[in-house]
Amino acid sequence: MSPAFPRVALIGLGLIASSMAHAMRAKGLAGEITGYARSTDTRAIARDLFCDRVTETAAEAVRDADLVVLAVPVGAMGGIAAEIAPHLKPGAIVTDVGSVKQAVIEAVSPHIPEGVHFIPGHPLAGTEYSGPRSGFATLFENRWWLLTPLEGQTPEPLARLRALLEAIGANVDEMDARRHDLVLAVVSHTPHLIAYTMVGVADHLRRVTQEEVIKYSASGFRDFTRIAASDPTMWRDVFLTNKDAVLDILGRFTEELFMLQREIRMGDGEQLHAYFTRTRAIRRGIIEAGQDTPAPDFGRAPAAAPGRTKA
Repeated sequence: MSPAFPRVALIGLGLIASSMAHAMRAKGLAGEITGYARSTDTRAIARDLFCDRVTETAAEAVRDADLVVLAVPVGAMGGIAAEIAPHLKPGAIVTDVGSVKQAVIEAVSPHIPEGVHFIPGHPLAGTEYSGPRSGFATLFENRWWLLTPLEGQTPEPLARLRALLEAIGANVDEMDARRHDLVLAVVSHTPHLIAYTMVGVADHLRRVTQEEVIKYSASGFRDFTRIAASDPTMWRDVFLTNKDAVLDILGRFTEELFMLQREIRMGDGEQLHAYFTRTRAIRRGIIEAGQDTPAPDFGRAPAAAPGRTKA
């Protein structure tokens, strides 16, 4: 069977790109995988682990590629798109894995030549690890991959990309870019901001020593630190490029927080119980949707997934 894409170019070689490479390799979906990253160390690791060929420039990596995946921070998308544009093959598909979509579309679209198909995308998958050693082939299994096709998108390239993503295990859905950014502000961006804030509060609250924070973190704080361990460059760009939606949701969160603060101060146990009962149903819905397991893991060992190591 011939591969879905004879040549795939990965621009940026971190967790998502390396996991895509491992998954495509395992399923025979790519003939040749080329890659580019700014760091010479990253390029060397990628060459050893998952790329057939690693190049010194992004322009060289995309030459003759049938599929180009932009896996760089959102703030770097426009510059990379301008660099590779003259070298894109007619008929090629360009996609990205950025956590924000409207800003990426505005940065990348002006550089895409006529005859090249740009299909923005976002895999809702990840770990607290980053770098070329962190990828593993099963990262996308039963995880959502959202595509935000542009108006007038040609059906055939969209179908080809969907088929590839489904073949590596993802559940694929399509969504308007602005709607995507609002939804992600709720389910990802604001929770990450809150996690960073809570870890920052613990750092500044001198009445709780660092030793105590670390020693007793097998509770809610442990999971805050896992989220807050995510790549700082990526999240800086996310908040700057999706600021309107994040500020909207953050304002709503602040209102809810003030309400809870009042109920705690007033000793209103009935209202607190009702509130927690409603929000608990969201967690049950996540489990029923197959996006997590109800198994308790409060004493879990820090075992890494196959192939997942710190970069």
